[in-house]
Amino acid sequence: MYPYQRNRRLRNSHAIRSLIRENTLTVDDLMMPLFIVEGENQKLEISSMPGYYRYSLDMLEEEIKEAYALGIKAVNIYTKVPDELKDNHGTEALNPEGLMQRAIRLIKKVQPEILVFSDVALDPFSSNGHDGVVENGEILNDETVDILAKMALSHAEAGADFIAPSDMMDGRILAIREILEENGFHHVGIMSYSAKYASSFYGPFRDALDSAPGFGDKKTYQMDFANSDEALAEAELDILEGADILMVKPGMPYLDVLAKVKDHTKMPVAVYQVSGEYAMLKAAAEKGWLDHDKCMMESMMAFKRAGADIINTYFAKEVARILKQA
Repeated sequence: MYPYQRNRRLRNSHAIRSLIRENTLTVDDLMMPLFIVEGENQKLEISSMPGYYRYSLDMLEEEIKEAYALGIKAVNIYTKVPDELKDNHGTEALNPEGLMQRAIRLIKKVQPEILVFSDVALDPFSSNGHDGVVENGEILNDETVDILAKMALSHAEAGADFIAPSDMMDGRILAIREILEENGFHHVGIMSYSAKYASSFYGPFRDALDSAPGFGDKKTYQMDFANSDEALAEAELDILEGADILMVKPGMPYLDVLAKVKDHTKMPVAVYQVSGEYAMLKAAAEKGWLDHDKCMMESMMAFKRAGADIINTYFAKEVARILKQA
């Protein structure tokens, strides 16, 4: 006998599908990465990221206003540092008048309500292109952590709402939390890149910031992409050290990791849909092989389904426009 239970009854119309939908996406889920450069009147398209740009501070002002008008309430900022300011210890990262610090102050002045998540890592400032101090070909952990903590403090002093350490050095969350507490920045949060993998999907990002490693790779500090239980160990340590939000990076190839981290920790979890993911969809859509907007929105829902509370994506404005029209 044919079963009386017909699952298609609950797929029969848009109305019923919407009524029983398990996951929903809103603009409140979105965070937008921003690339910032020195100069004036600079809006420079990144060749490997069609439709995405580096902004000088004067042009950044309009971008922030547009993003906030679309309902985007958080930005994750990165700076492209001139080569002449780079050295092995990332000295420019601690400059109170550095580009990152000026960018934070500008954003909070232009739109105080928008949340600023500032990147903390040495690779944009390093003459070696690594996330830490280099000595005899080795990436030094503890010496790097000391610099990262001071870097985080300078961001807090400039007005950052959340510090976002993306370096994967051991112990940096505790060091950052301690220096923030010691200096009265109890309200400044930490979004830790807890599970950041040594991925090949970062290429366009490194083009955007000119931050590719000058030698070797980043596998001694970024995670082995064969591992997922390791992500839980990293997340647990970051929670103990004082992280407020956990990050999984990259996104689509690591949905299993995202789901495990969310289920295991019950903490707020962000996912980073990285530059390679963005570039692949843009390229396939340009060829006519994929429907850009449908695939983009499907990827957003995949992140929500896997447990993401925050989606850090280069598609943020495009997604926000679609949601606004819905």
